[in-house]
Amino acid sequence: MEYSTIAFLWILCFTGSFIQRVTGFGFGIFVMTMLPYILPSYGESTALSGTLAGSMSLIVAWRMRRHIAWRQLLPILITFVVVSLCFVFAVSSMDEKFLKKILGAILICVSVYFFFISEKIKLKPSLPAQIGLGSFSGMMGGLFAMQGPPAVLYFLASSETKEKYIAQTQTYFVIGNAMMTIFRAKAGFVTAAVGSAYCYGLVAVCLGALIGSKVSKKIPHAVLKKIVYMYMAISGVIALVA
Repeated sequence: MEYSTIAFLWILCFTGSFIQRVTGFGFGIFVMTMLPYILPSYGESTALSGTLAGSMSLIVAWRMRRHIAWRQLLPILITFVVVSLCFVFAVSSMDEKFLKKILGAILICVSVYFFFISEKIKLKPSLPAQIGLGSFSGMMGGLFAMQGPPAVLYFLASSETKEKYIAQTQTYFVIGNAMMTIFRAKAGFVTAAVGSAYCYGLVAVCLGALIGSKVSKKIPHAVLKKIVYMYMAISGVIALVA
């Protein structure tokens, strides 16, 4: 990788890690706006995003492990793993330009949803909700490495405290990304290029998580989220017209 590419990857990973540490999700959403343009293939981009996101979430999940409620976590997690398996292997048979266009549309829809709709929805943490949102999360994770938004809806509804919300989401991301990395390796997406980029990006991910943990209480979440959603919307438009 060229030095300019490494520097851009480092900034991308640092920012995505910082966002996820502050808000509880968003790494995959943020980095996938640009990763498909700097790695050899779209499938490799999803593999890199998943491995880096899983590594960052592992640290946070371990620290917050006493807040995990497995009975509330396992149904949505199992659903996600099963559905994501199907879509991970579907990526290899899909046109990359088409996937990037779909990614752009998804980014715009997600940004609009969180800007205008998310605060108005009150979701009950039921089994049908887990299966439905787990399936949607599996589809988004398998195709775009951004399984966070559907899962966040459920964990926000089922978590009584901020600590439990963080513990649940990060554990979900750790196990989910680990399973998808196995699926992507079998599909041929975990390559030498992914391994090299992972080594470069991991340092930035750790640093972003560290700084994010220190400033999370000082930066208004509402302000940070609006900035991120605006960036997502702009990136989605660029992906659609590029």
